[in-house]
Amino acid sequence: MAKQTIKVQLFRSPIGAQPKHRLCVKGLGLSKLHQVRELEDTPSVRGMINKVNYMVRVVGE
Repeated sequence: MAKQTIKVQLFRSPIGAQPKHRLCVKGLGLSKLHQVRELEDTPSVRGMINKVNYMVRVVGE
């Protein structure tokens, strides 16, 4: 069985965000605006996405 993945895009700058939120964005592997990463769909990744939902969006789930 193939592992499920989720695509995440950074659409808002983390400048001015809380330090923990910046770390979540970095933990997701996002560093530049409009960058898209394909990540494994796990509860920990979902939690990081939910924490910074105002900066990232899920594309083509």
